Order: sequence, then structure tokens, then C-alpha cells
Amino acid sequence: MRELGYRAVDALVERRLGLPDAPPWMGALRTELEPLLMEPAPEEGRAPGAVLDRALQDVLPRAGRIDHPRFFAFVPSWPTWPAIVADLLATGFNIFQGTWLESAGPSQIELVVLDWFREWLGYPEGAGGILTSGGSAANLDALVTAREHAGNPERGVVYLSDQGHSSLERAARIAGIPSERIRHIPTDDGFRMRVDLLEAAMARDREDGATPVCVCATAGATNTGATDPLPELAALCRERGVWLHVDAAYGGFAVLTERGREAFRGIDEADSITLDPHKWLFQPYETGCLMVRDVARLEAAFRILPEYLQDTRLGAQHVNFADRGIQLTRSFRALRIWMSIQTFGVRGHRDEIDRTLDLAQRAGRRIAASPDIELLSPPMLGVVCFRYRPAGSAGSAGSAGSMSPDELESLNRSVQDRINQEGTAMMSSTRLRGEYSLRLCILNVQSGWADVEATLGRIEEIGRALSCP
Repeated sequence: MRELGYRAVDALVERRLGLPDAPPWMGALRTELEPLLMEPAPEEGRAPGAVLDRALQDVLPRAGRIDHPRFFAFVPSWPTWPAIVADLLATGFNIFQGTWLESAGPSQIELVVLDWFREWLGYPEGAGGILTSGGSAANLDALVTAREHAGNPERGVVYLSDQGHSSLERAARIAGIPSERIRHIPTDDGFRMRVDLLEAAMARDREDGATPVCVCATAGATNTGATDPLPELAALCRERGVWLHVDAAYGGFAVLTERGREAFRGIDEADSITLDPHKWLFQPYETGCLMVRDVARLEAAFRILPEYLQDTRLGAQHVNFADRGIQLTRSFRALRIWMSIQTFGVRGHRDEIDRTLDLAQRAGRRIAASPDIELLSPPMLGVVCFRYRPAGSAGSAGSAGSMSPDELESLNRSVQDRINQEGTAMMSSTRLRGEYSLRLCILNVQSGWADVEATLGRIEEIGRALSCP
């Protein structure tokens, strides 16, 4: 057991040390992997060391290295080492954390961590929540709670902006809100939900006999990092008696910084908030969270006590986390966060969030100064959206000059493909007002200016070579 464990830890350390010199992505086609891995289950066991070697050689490397310092695609993640060790311990102790009876210490630690989050968000006493597998599960828990709070109306309606995360629409559908009663509210020039259009949509639905159930705001949109006008949305929802949910999955922990608190002003007025510690709090997957202003609402939506669990009812002060979400069988996720914060402190995490915010702002200035790259959205919460545009081919964002929109898109697709395939960086794309946009998301503790500059410089080199053959 020790020999296998030591070898596994050594492999993890060697991988982490070698990340900067490795490509940020190494995928494979299914046609390549099936001949390598598809086989019947072995009737007889094999040597543990040989099995570990095969996993390390043939399986684990063939994936995106999301913790690589030049992995700027989607939303990166770089888990702290204490959090990784905590995950190993929680798995090894085989903790079942659905009830207090079976996990008193772990449940108390989850309450401690959730209370830290409560304080950081500015929520009052009586607020609480639950750690989940991620933002998608947290958004689902929130939509179910909002639906129950509204009285489970027959014709409930959910509202989100045209920049809202896809998991919100999926959660609404699972919660019984069909697609035709999910409203996508247009955003303004800063990609923020238009409050006036939301108000008009709610009024139309009430006149039509439907019931507004929940407004889903965003604090850190995945596309651009934009944050909806939370104080105005909170005032409208309070006036209309509608649940306000804020999806702050990737950006929420920026609230630890002065800039983040200003960007998220009014988040403490939301009825519920989604957070993802496995993003900007540097935790392993799967570590999500739902916080609810009145935790009793959350428990009212999910608590069920069957006869075979009657022994677990120990009183209101002993929280059974199965009463707060969809899982009865739950892993001990809170230990990761607790050990990370205990080791590096809040200041250590805050400093790293601030540093990556600085990197994104610096990248924005670098792009604005380039004759061949243009910003399509100002840097917000670590996200920078831009495109390669040869000097003289376009006058401003949204104008393609001598290049047609299709030509400009084709050029940027080619630039992105080359960057990813050659291993310079891993970057993704999106669309802003229909325009193809390259996108950097800078959240990694290990990412430095040299990584960002090398990526932008290479984009310029490839773009020039492709546009001036």
C-alpha cells in the first residue's frame, strides 16, 4: 500500500513540476484510444505497479492540462497541493457525508467553510448552503428552491440574460420550467442584463397569467466576465416578490478583493448564489457551492425523512446535508477548502486573485496597443476577448474593413487552431454579438506575464503569416 501510494504521489509531483515544459493540451481521437484501451475486464488481477504505470502512460496524459500555466481556455483550474492531499485523505477515509450521524467532524468543517463564504459575501446570520459537485448542480438546487418558494406554480417563468450560463437553462428545464417559459433578456453594450427589458417581460408574463419564479443574474459571465446590475435587479425582484439567484460560479471569489467587491456590489441582496471553489479558489474538481440567504428555504425544498433514515434525526442543530440538495451519498468536499485556507490564509488566496486580475488588465493594454489585435470587450474578472485583425483591415471593433466577416472569422479560427496544435497555449473562442472572438481566461496561480505575452506575441506572428502569405 505504501509503495503504491508513494509512487502515485511522486508521479503527481513530477507532473506538476514538469507542466511549464509540457504542452497545455494533449487529446486523442477515439479511433486512436480504442485499440489502446478497449478490452474485456481481466479475469485475473494484475500487479498494482503495472496497472499504475499503464494509467500514467496511456490514460491520464491524454487530456487537457487545465492547470497548465498557458491553459487559457474555458475556465482554468489550479488546485493547491494541500487541497489535493485533502482529497486523497477524504477518499481514503471513505467519508459518507449525507448525515451528521455518519460524519460529525466533516459536517462541522463544511459548516465552518460555508460560514466563511457567508461572511465574504456579506450575507446575514441565518444564511447557509451546501457544497456541490459544481456550478451546474448548485444552479439546479437554486432553481428547485426558487420554484418551491414560489409555490410550485403551474405556469412558472424563469429569466436570464442572453449571456447566462447554459446550466441555468438546463436547471430550469429539469425543475419543470419548459423552454417556452424561459426568457432570455437582451444585454446592453457592456453585456449586462437590461433591467428595463426584464421588467417589461415580467409584466407581460403576469398579464398572461404566468408566474415569475426566478431571475438568474450573472456575476462574472463566462463569455466576457461581465456582471449584471445586481442592485437594480435586487430592487426589482424585491418589489415584485421574485427570487433573485446570482450565478457567480467562476468569478464569485473575486469578492475577496477590493475590485471584486465593487464589481459585485449588491450580491448580498440575492436570495441565492452559486460559487465554484474549484475555479478561483484553487480547489480540485468537483467543488461547487450554493449559498442561500435563508437556509430554511433550501431545506424546505429538499428535506425528506424516510423510515430507514429515522436514526439520523438528531435535532435542528445537527445538519444533515442530504436535506439541502439532491445527493444523499456525498463526499467530504469541505476538507479541501479548509486545508487550503488554513495553509495559505485568506490573504494568500486574495493576493493570487488580485495578481491574475492584474494580468488580464495588462493583457488588455497589450492588445489595445497592438496594430494587429483588437479588443472586442474590455478585460473583466480575468476574461479578455479579442480577435486578430490585420492592420488596416478594420477601423474598429465590429467593423471588418477590407476583410469580410467570414474571412475575418476564418483567419481567427486558423490562428486559434495553430496556437492550440503547436502547444504554445490552449485557448478557446466564443461569439460576441455574433462576431467570432478569441478568448483568454487567466485564473491560474502559475500563469505569469511571460506566458500571456508569449501567447499574444505568437498570435501576432501566426496572424501575419496567414494574412500575408
